[in-house]
Amino acid sequence: MESFADDEVVHVTLDDWLVRLTWASGAKITEPAAQTAMAEVNRLCGSTHRPMLVDMTETASVSRAARNVFTLPCAANIIALLGKSPVDRVIANFVLGVSKMPTPTKFFNSESLALAWLREERR
Repeated sequence: MESFADDEVVHVTLDDWLVRLTWASGAKITEPAAQTAMAEVNRLCGSTHRPMLVDMTETASVSRAARNVFTLPCAANIIALLGKSPVDRVIANFVLGVSKMPTPTKFFNSESLALAWLREERR
C-alpha cells in the first residue's frame, strides 16, 4: 500500500511487516505535516502495530510542535530514524534528546543496519 500526504512532503508506504515514512529532501517538518504523516501511518496500519523506518535524510528542521506530535502513540511500535549526514544525526539526536518517544526509537546512517535492528527488535 502507498500513500502521499501534505503535498508530497511525506510519502508513506506499507509492506508485509514495515511502514516506511519518507520526508522530502529539505522538508521543514511542521505540526500539520507531522499530524498528516502520523494520520497516514495510522490509516495504512489500521489496528496492526508495525515497525517503522523514517527516512529523514536532508530534513531541514523539525518544529517544537511537530516534535510534540511525535511523542503521541501511533501504529508504529518501534522506530528507526534514517539519515545520511552529520546534520541529519544532529536533528535526530535533538528530537530524541528533548522528546519522550512513546516507543523504542534509534538513529541510523545505514538502511541495512536500521532494517536489521527493526527485524531483531520486532521479535
